[in-house]
Parts: sequence; structure tokens; C-alpha cells
Amino acid sequence: MARVAGIDLPNQKRVDIALTYLYGIGRSNVHRLLLLSQVDGTKKIKDLTEEEVSKIQKILDKEFTVEGNLRVQIAGNVKRLKEIGSYRGLRHTRNLPSRGQRTRSNARTKRGARKTVGALKKEIRAQVDQAQAAKPAEGGGKGK
Repeated sequence: MARVAGIDLPNQKRVDIALTYLYGIGRSNVHRLLLLSQVDGTKKIKDLTEEEVSKIQKILDKEFTVEGNLRVQIAGNVKRLKEIGSYRGLRHTRNLPSRGQRTRSNARTKRGARKTVGALKKEIRAQVDQAQAAKPAEGGGKGK
């Protein structure tokens, strides 16, 4: 396994596919990276020489922000948006979509499972009322 930017790349994959395992490197960046390093993208990772791996590593370090540095940079950007109180920062704080998507019917991943609000069936309402009546009053008065 070749190790690039702290990530082990899978031996059986082609170079152009395996490099996308790095956070911050997509298909278009892979194409640019391979052009700069003059490495054949159709080779398998196991067939790369140490020289080719070091070429890729050097260009990654010089030209691209990847992995930990990119994560820190993105976290800093989000933190800045929250601190200045921008709309996008508020959306991040409330854990809602920040790029204009609708949330009335979608955004289940961000908002979590549905919580039903409003009408209950009579049987369920009766059970809830009984449970509340049976529960003793907690905290009886003002604290010290």
C-alpha cells in the first residue's frame, strides 16, 4: 500500500481512482495532480515506483490543501461565520441547511427523525393524560 498524505491508498485501484480517497481531492484535482507529476493514471497503486509516489506527495504538499489542514481550514471558516452572526453561521449553529434548500418537506438528514406535532388519537391522548396525572409533582417550589 502506498501512503500519501497520511492515508493508505488501496493497492488494487487505479491511481486516478485511489487518489480520490484523500479528503479534498476529487476527480478534477486528480487529473491536474497527475498532469503536474507526470504519472500515468491508468497504473495500479501497487505498480507505482517510490519515485512516482514521492512526486505525487511533493506536488500534493506544494499545490493542494488536503486532509487535516483542509478540515481545520473549513472548521475555522464555519467558526468565523458563527462569530460574526451571519445568516449562514446561524444555520450552522441550528444544524440546518445553509445553502437555501427547502426544509419544510426535506432535510431529514440534518433535522433528524420526524417528530409529530399536533393531533393525537383519542386512545393515545388518554394514555398520555393518565401518565401525567400519575406522575408526582416534581420540585414543589422555588429552589434555595
